[in-house]
Amino acid sequence: MVYKNSVLRAVCVAGACGLVVLTACNNGQTEIAKKKDSTAVVAKAPVTDTVVAPPETASGPLDTALYNKIMVHLANGDSSGRWPVKAAYPLAGAVLPFKRIVAYYGNLYSKNMGVLGEFPPDEMIRRLKVELKKWQEADTSIPVVPALHYIAATAQGAPGKDGKYRLRMPNKQIDSILHIAERIHALVFLDVQVGFSDVEAEIPVLEKYLKMPNVHLGIDPEFSMKTGKKPGKVIGTMDAADVNWVTNYLANLVKVNHITPKILVVHRFTRPMITNYKSIRLHPEVQIVMDMDGWGEQTLKYDSYKSYIAREPVQFTGFKLFYKNDFRKKGSRMLTPKEVLSQKPSPIYVQYQ
Repeated sequence: MVYKNSVLRAVCVAGACGLVVLTACNNGQTEIAKKKDSTAVVAKAPVTDTVVAPPETASGPLDTALYNKIMVHLANGDSSGRWPVKAAYPLAGAVLPFKRIVAYYGNLYSKNMGVLGEFPPDEMIRRLKVELKKWQEADTSIPVVPALHYIAATAQGAPGKDGKYRLRMPNKQIDSILHIAERIHALVFLDVQVGFSDVEAEIPVLEKYLKMPNVHLGIDPEFSMKTGKKPGKVIGTMDAADVNWVTNYLANLVKVNHITPKILVVHRFTRPMITNYKSIRLHPEVQIVMDMDGWGEQTLKYDSYKSYIAREPVQFTGFKLFYKNDFRKKGSRMLTPKEVLSQKPSPIYVQYQ
């Protein structure tokens, strides 16, 4: 079933983070200006001593036989012919599809934008390890690795000094995420909500971080306001041309700096969020994950994944789970790892907010 935009907006608007306006304060911190989350408090997860293995970054020969085997496994018996996607083999050292990524998402300045900023680092890490163990048990054939998915540029409800309706996070905050990630050998994703700006202006700002082998990128069309509407008022959009600019940039970064392939996560929960998907070009230096990040009841999430991710294949797929928003409707709940993995294709990237 393909939902009309009005239906999806009723359930999924602000699906990526729930618009929280951040304004810089004189003390160098950031103040939450509006829209607190009034949903249920998250129950504490049990403490675990799970040891997380570091992601492999060796640049030895790519195991093409293993790659093919895993890609068929991820297709999960899909009979449409869309999956697995036909693409050139990635370069040696690629994370996908050899590892399944389980990420915590958010911003350190806000407890309302995701679990990454909701808890102190020690508590957050304990909770993430609990989820990692669940996913590893759900599919023992693909090793699971942790990731911290940090919103490095947040959409804003106010224009700011430059009128771009986005706020770039200071480097010291990104550095904090890198230090936390080191503790569990986690990958880091820097997420960009461009507001009235564009990828050409925002992505190069992060170049010194993107040159690091363990740092990858996310872009969020929901907050790409090409129509001139303010972020949070309508769902934004990006075209294949935007995605191609980013992948070309990342591919060049990989080539020039002789680093392992980059992963690009593209958020999506409506059809107009990505236009002309068939024109998205693949590079062996870049691995694209189309991430279904809408929230709501189980059937809506299934149908959104089927309509906007599975039926419009790009390369790899992702699925987002919400500790609060997935419970908003009476009788709704968060899907289990086994339920998510039952989708055709099975997601290789999983994100918790």
